Amino acid sequence: MFDINKIVRKNILELEKYSSARDEFSGKEGVFLDANENPFGRLNRYPDPYQVELKSKLEKLKGIKSSSIFIGNGSDEIIDIAFRIFCNPGKDKALTFTPTYGMYTVSAAINQVELMQIPLNNEFQIDLKQVEAFLEDENLKLIFICSPNNPTGNIINKNDIISILKKFKGIVIIDEAYIDFSESESLISLLNEYQNLIISQTFSKAWGLAAARVGVAYSSETITSLFNKVKPPYNVSKMNQLSAIEAIENEIDFKQNVHIILKEKERLKNELIQLAFVKKVYPSAANFFLVEVSDAELLYNQLIEQKIIIRNRNKQVKNTVRITIGSTEENNRLINALKKIK
Repeated sequence: MFDINKIVRKNILELEKYSSARDEFSGKEGVFLDANENPFGRLNRYPDPYQVELKSKLEKLKGIKSSSIFIGNGSDEIIDIAFRIFCNPGKDKALTFTPTYGMYTVSAAINQVELMQIPLNNEFQIDLKQVEAFLEDENLKLIFICSPNNPTGNIINKNDIISILKKFKGIVIIDEAYIDFSESESLISLLNEYQNLIISQTFSKAWGLAAARVGVAYSSETITSLFNKVKPPYNVSKMNQLSAIEAIENEIDFKQNVHIILKEKERLKNELIQLAFVKKVYPSAANFFLVEVSDAELLYNQLIEQKIIIRNRNKQVKNTVRITIGSTEENNRLINALKKIK
């Protein structure tokens, strides 16, 4: 039985959150002399600390109540806050499956939390037999699962995730940064059934707002309230909130851009598999490919010389590079450059 009070740090449960001026008065009209703001300027007022308008848009878009939505300064803030809420430094542990997104490791180290890492199998899927022994560790509080996974691009088997959710007494965070590029549905539909589930998404990828740093976590109202308690008072700027709101209001552009990216993705795959030095293009449900080549280091440097930058993933998966799908023009430059390489 999942009991959130058993996994939240004692000091977080007892924490009295900071009450900002905009907590105490949330109206939009009046003479504001409560927050020590400069009365002059265009950006002189603090932003909405709880991003009410943005959450209202997301509530309609996702069918999730605003009270179950947390907005972070990128998904990285969501990852960091999760460590701070659930893991006592130097005592508690987290778990993830490699290869995967590198910030889980970095945030664990910053928060002095041991991150246990279980290798994915040859199909980049979870080996449940390896996981079971870890689930009995009473100090294991967090499990991170990236799906579609980065850098491999594949969707993690839904039934395997459900199996972990049923057996684990801690928090499972599904990082769905790339879900909008996938034919598979988000696991948001599982939130009502599993109180220990957090779904993390972002405006950085398919919505094209990487510069704005807007991440979203969907979970229970209880977990969301803990995130709101721990976050900085004004963690997402007004400009970034407005950028996300504008993106949602222009959903037609969003869908059109995703369609173009997926069409270009298929074209690029067909070009890649014809190259002699390409050994394998891994199946991908994201906006990138993990590609096995003859010599990843050499290819990476050869493309750098032509001012084309891909990601060298040789240290994570031997002799692989990760290639993001660009615009038609950018993909043409890449294809032409690759055809010149022998």
